[in-house]
Amino acid sequence: ASFPGPVYKAWTSEYYAATKNQVNYTPTGSGDGVKSISKRMVDFAGSDKPLKVKQLAKEKLYMFPTVVGAIVLAYNIDGIKDGELKLSREAIAGIFSGKITHWNDKAITVQNPSLKLPNEPITIAVRADKSGTTYNFTYFLNKIDENIKVSKKPTWKAPKVVAGKSNSGVSANIQQIKNSIGYTEYAYKMKLGLSAAQVENKEGQFINPTVESFQDAAKYATWSAENDFYAVIGDPAGATSYPIVAATFLLLPHEKVEMNKKVTRFMEWAYTNGDKAASELGYVPLPQETKDQIRSYWETKKIK
Repeated sequence: ASFPGPVYKAWTSEYYAATKNQVNYTPTGSGDGVKSISKRMVDFAGSDKPLKVKQLAKEKLYMFPTVVGAIVLAYNIDGIKDGELKLSREAIAGIFSGKITHWNDKAITVQNPSLKLPNEPITIAVRADKSGTTYNFTYFLNKIDENIKVSKKPTWKAPKVVAGKSNSGVSANIQQIKNSIGYTEYAYKMKLGLSAAQVENKEGQFINPTVESFQDAAKYATWSAENDFYAVIGDPAGATSYPIVAATFLLLPHEKVEMNKKVTRFMEWAYTNGDKAASELGYVPLPQETKDQIRSYWETKKIK
């Protein structure tokens, strides 16, 4: 998973400084993560698309969440500053389904009467790889338009599409291509100084992507150890909730008992000491109650 890449980089660096134990994490995408752990090419893997109990059993994997993040709609339009553009649910679904092709389309301008939106074609920046970020974004789109299927690697029908590898690749494309818009994790938007839209939530409110609005959304997550913490938070209730949020998960193989204990020691350290770094990067740390549920899960599965 590349979605949690920035926070895992911070955690592994701080963990090494504190313990001299080295943890290596390469953010290549959730599809690659699931494939690599299923083939036992890595000791653990990250995925933003949670695996259902049946698949976990088949691949002999454990799963638990690590942190909550948000997907922003970042754009590159001359004269339109960060947070100035408002995008309704109808406009977002229209842009990514290919029904809306120009920035001055009525579905966009009606919410932005004071902005000078150009009569220019829209380029959408998407993922080239199988992606948990894409899965969570299409989950949100599907709530608006059921014709848009939930997928880690959909076929986009927009006329102008540019694909990039991982969140960093999508973010770089948005930064470089005029009149583009794409979906990326909030930390990448902050790192590159990208502009991002206010997004209409299910209560009809236009919400800026902020740590506070992500926290409001994260409250609606429901976790249970019974199904290995499977949960998709996308499009939560709440007038102040930012609507495109997602948890990210770690996957561990059943048989690597001693290595699993090393991984959970790292995550125990992160749950105890990593909230500050997560918050500073724009992620939402898990509630204490959820962390305690995960610790019990580790004990039950004998991976602690």
